[in-house]
Amino acid sequence: MKSINQQAPVSCSKSISIHATKEKVWAAITNINDWTRWQSDIPTAQLMGSLQVGSSFYWKTGGAKIHSTLHTVEAYRHFGWTGNTFGIYAIHNWTLNESNNTITVTVDESMEGWLATLFKKTFNKNLEQGMQNWLALLKQECER
Repeated sequence: MKSINQQAPVSCSKSISIHATKEKVWAAITNINDWTRWQSDIPTAQLMGSLQVGSSFYWKTGGAKIHSTLHTVEAYRHFGWTGNTFGIYAIHNWTLNESNNTITVTVDESMEGWLATLFKKTFNKNLEQGMQNWLALLKQECER
């Protein structure tokens, strides 16, 4: 798995425990075309091709149109991509750990580039809030 840049001006890590099967959590995270159904911050998401390393997807969140490329697809364990949008390069990773019928989902992201440096404080705050929201919505989706 490609690690996030710990020295990037913007980075965040968050975790949540979900009472669901790893298959259900994996399906919610990796079915990119379905994100718009349960993820209120994402109005558009389209995977180009199959779910494999090197495949691209296009999506929109927070008003930004993003082109992303999958760098890791390890079933039920790791899922990650890199993304580019105006003035920003991001690395985003999901990790799933199963224990006692609970899946702990960890999400890590770093952003770098001139725009991330310029708006470091705001972007860090927005990234943290966005991750918390995404995890809460993921939990809600998987525990129904």
